[in-house]
Amino acid sequence: MADVSLLPRTFYEREPSEVAPALLGKLLIRKLRKKILVGRIVEVEAYLGNADPAAHAYAGMTARNAVLFGPAGHAYVYFIYGMYYCLNFSCEPKGMAGCVLLRAIEPISGLEEMARLRRVPLKGAPGRLTGGPGKLCQALDITRSAINGVDVTQPDSPLQVADDGLDPREIVATPRIGIRKAADLPLRFLLKGHHCVSGR
Repeated sequence: MADVSLLPRTFYEREPSEVAPALLGKLLIRKLRKKILVGRIVEVEAYLGNADPAAHAYAGMTARNAVLFGPAGHAYVYFIYGMYYCLNFSCEPKGMAGCVLLRAIEPISGLEEMARLRRVPLKGAPGRLTGGPGKLCQALDITRSAINGVDVTQPDSPLQVADDGLDPREIVATPRIGIRKAADLPLRFLLKGHHCVSGR
């Protein structure tokens, strides 16, 4: 894509609570065979590693969460409810686990392919395509086997995050949703009033 720049690894080498709001408004780019699918990030959640009871890294490194303890700027994908994948980006310097969960994107390019992958009609609200962590992974064909561990800072990566210069609208911080532990922490960030945000 023209006039965009990939986010460098240094962008992610910070605390998740700093990386998460900074990701809002950035472009999530999925290179899928001969197609390029693009969405703008509009809702995220930060998870603080071993200091956060809700984080996958809280109990230490395992085979499942090892990506979180590696270099920043890698995709961490996990499977929930036996149905859905969730996409995260590793943060912090190597050895310090933290991540940001992507909760919703606004579809920008490749909407027909997104609808096909989601098995829903193209017409209707854009939030139906990508308003939710499971939906956005379906729409971009993101699975653990294909994407877990991918370095999103590299130009040849099948998954990237880029800056096109957009200055996002007002950013709102709220408690995280869909969790029980440490649910009161204001670590969910979203673009205020955006129609693709998955939960109000």
